[in-house]
Amino acid sequence: MARVFNFNPGPATLPEPVLEQAQREFMEWPGAGMSVMEMSHRGKEFISIAEKTEQTLRELLSIPTEYKVLFLQGGATTQFAAVPMNLLDGRAGADYVDTGHWSKKAIAEAGRYCAVNVAASSEADGYHRVPPQAEWETRTDAAYLHYTPNETIGGVEFHWVPESSEVPLVADMSSNILSAPVDVSRFGIIYAGAQKNIGISGITLVILREDLLGKAADITPTPLNYAVQVKSDSMINTPPTFAWYMAGLTFEWIKERGGVDAIAQSNKRKAEHLYQTIDGSAFYSNPVEPESRSRMNVPFVLDDPALDPTFLSEAADAGLVGLKGHRAIGGMRASIYNAMSEDGIDALVDFMQNFEQRHG
Repeated sequence: MARVFNFNPGPATLPEPVLEQAQREFMEWPGAGMSVMEMSHRGKEFISIAEKTEQTLRELLSIPTEYKVLFLQGGATTQFAAVPMNLLDGRAGADYVDTGHWSKKAIAEAGRYCAVNVAASSEADGYHRVPPQAEWETRTDAAYLHYTPNETIGGVEFHWVPESSEVPLVADMSSNILSAPVDVSRFGIIYAGAQKNIGISGITLVILREDLLGKAADITPTPLNYAVQVKSDSMINTPPTFAWYMAGLTFEWIKERGGVDAIAQSNKRKAEHLYQTIDGSAFYSNPVEPESRSRMNVPFVLDDPALDPTFLSEAADAGLVGLKGHRAIGGMRASIYNAMSEDGIDALVDFMQNFEQRHG
């Protein structure tokens, strides 16, 4: 079978070495006599997997000791509710920054539990930029400040960390975690769904500063209470063990490649190559302001939208799949997470240039 490059936004492509190791260990995890999917989450074998997974992540992100790490269920969307339930602590409201589809969903969910102040929004600009912090109208009495560092649909990314003073900073890093170094100590909470840069769907990473624990509202469901989950080592019920295991393999792969610094350099080269191809063409275009462009999700449109079906069909025939843009904005989107190889970008660029020559 011809090689396929998977540009889907999530579940996304996985590193081949990770898939190969999972394949080797699928029937029997070394020394266990059983598959990871059959193990008790309370057994010594899985506990060792869980502990190693957390330790490797702590090394990769240099997570300070005063931060707890949770591996939860429900996806990042569940955290849209968990964050206000755990952090309001009697305060009436929280600040949110609106930069696109996912921050807008977080705002809507938080509005069920508190008064949301939209401190800044780029909606009037078509969500094509990150609002400079000088434009933000934040409050010193807010329970927290929430933002989405990377918007997968619009292809907008923060390349800086907002200042939040004494207000805890909360970030939904689902689509750019582990793609570049980040100073965890500047955040109150970081959360991320796994299915882009961490592994397979089914598990959600939460990194939180321990002084924020123990403030959950009475209405908080037990599985969403951070303090309870910390006390139970993320195991108040049976966790998604295989997804946890796959996250551990992915973390080891990143470590073996030279860590997050090395991954970031590769991601920079991939994104620059693709954006240069788009910008150097009259046939393709990207609407996002250059300083706000995502390194993870690159949307682009063709000069003639009538050619979209042909582009997608021919791309699939060439082994380039998952390029259809989100239904909300149309066009194309190449999701180029950590596991997308530079060879994959080369193949996409070659195809785009060839397609332009034939149809432009």
